[in-house]
Amino acid sequence: MCSATPRTSRVRPLPLSGLLRLGRPSDIWFKPALSVVAAVAPPNLLLLALGHLDLAAYTMAGSLCALYAHNRPYAARARALAWVVLGMVGGLAAALVAASLTTNAVVLVTVGALLAAVQKVLCDATRIGPPGNVIFAFVSSASLFIPQTLGQVPGHVTLAVAAGAWSWIVGMAPGLLRPHGPERRATAHALNATAAFVEKQTAAARAGAAAAVHTAWQSLLFTGARSAPRRALERLVVRAEVALAAPADTDPERLRAWARALRGTGPLPQPDDLGEAADDLLGVEAELDSPPRPLHRRLGPLAPLALRTALGCALAGYASLALGIGRPYWALVTAASLYQANITLTWRRGVQRVVGNLVGVLVFAAIAPLIHLSHLAVVLCGLAFSFGAEALISRNYWLGSICVTPMALLVTEFGHYQEPGGLMTDRVLDTLVGALVGFVAAIAVTNRRAGDRIEHALAAVERAREHATAVVAAERPEPGTLETARRALAAAVVDLRAAADTAAGEWWLGALPEERVLRAEQAGHRTLAATVRRQGLHISEGAQA
Repeated sequence: MCSATPRTSRVRPLPLSGLLRLGRPSDIWFKPALSVVAAVAPPNLLLLALGHLDLAAYTMAGSLCALYAHNRPYAARARALAWVVLGMVGGLAAALVAASLTTNAVVLVTVGALLAAVQKVLCDATRIGPPGNVIFAFVSSASLFIPQTLGQVPGHVTLAVAAGAWSWIVGMAPGLLRPHGPERRATAHALNATAAFVEKQTAAARAGAAAAVHTAWQSLLFTGARSAPRRALERLVVRAEVALAAPADTDPERLRAWARALRGTGPLPQPDDLGEAADDLLGVEAELDSPPRPLHRRLGPLAPLALRTALGCALAGYASLALGIGRPYWALVTAASLYQANITLTWRRGVQRVVGNLVGVLVFAAIAPLIHLSHLAVVLCGLAFSFGAEALISRNYWLGSICVTPMALLVTEFGHYQEPGGLMTDRVLDTLVGALVGFVAAIAVTNRRAGDRIEHALAAVERAREHATAVVAAERPEPGTLETARRALAAAVVDLRAAADTAAGEWWLGALPEERVLRAEQAGHRTLAATVRRQGLHISEGAQA
């Protein structure tokens, strides 16, 4: 059992440089960008033609579901998108019922804060991915302040369900042309990340490559039946694992060539150096039968994050009400958008949100004369900003927020034209209030469990390593046991790195066992290399992990 970690607390400074630096765009930035336009345009244009653009606030709830699950294989995407639609409609229904029962702003803000906390922990626990809880919080909190009667709720919810069903179709449609696209991309990313490690051979590069390989395996396991394309992709991921085990014997350009061949719909590359032993290596079906980690086990570590979200959103909304700002839900959503895995990331997101929103308000001021020409101009501008937000946000959150802000302001114009000056003033004030109050709440609710998670992760790595070592030493291990042990150890090492990175970003925490984490990672990678050698793959016997 690992020894206890010293708990000498220290304050970590928050970063000031590099917060607005632009990164490389996501490999699939165009997919959510095009999908959201395809999901939003038909309902909005139809409502415009029928003279009921005021109902677009409800269809937008379903249309925005098209932003999710683009990195998942289509079998898993179908399930994930269905749950996203149900979650979005559920949040909308709860908000509309609350709005129909009371007009007390304090009560509505409280309901919005509780919904935001639930949405945050569920999105994090299920790892639904970008854009996470922010869209859910935006829809539910804004709906709380739409005048409503109880009798109108079923009709408005039905509109959201219909738009959500269309979003599901939009999300699944690319599978008709490229049915294995997501898993091909995940495999290509694993190969490229491993090639970078082979060249650099740093701890950070190894951790990134290990995480990419683990993600690729998860993607392949999500595909369901073990078809011929999946088997071919498995062999490529195995080749990435071989390179992790023996970087000195690997040509990084060969890995990158395989990754490039995975683009499009061309034939899958076939590594010629794995031999027949690869067939034994790919006995991963046993993992499909293992029960997933219970949801309540995944929710437990997120309790501090839930408390931060609920407290921060509530206080931000109350502060907005106290200052007499017209739309407290904007402050609530700003606070909800801040909360990340630790304080450092929350601070970074807060700065980016404020900068992006302030610039976005200026963009809205520039287009205000245009949108007041007609409702069609409002719809078209909204579509353009929807595309721009998804096209830019992967480069840096603040850049995408420049488009998100005018898009959110345009939503208020669906019902009737509003005076731009008041809208922009409210948006600026609510952004500042939400960011300031939300961050103070994040500081107040410290995540002391982050250090405990490292201890649990260290223990998990040690157990998985001992088990894998025992299986390697066995004369004739049971079929599939070596592969299962290897995959479990790889997952434990990835989880340890994630726990360590999360704890390192907390501003007030006991001294972290950095040396123990490093030693555990090194031992884990050595054992992983031993399992690869035991499974008969062609790497040199003297290679070191």
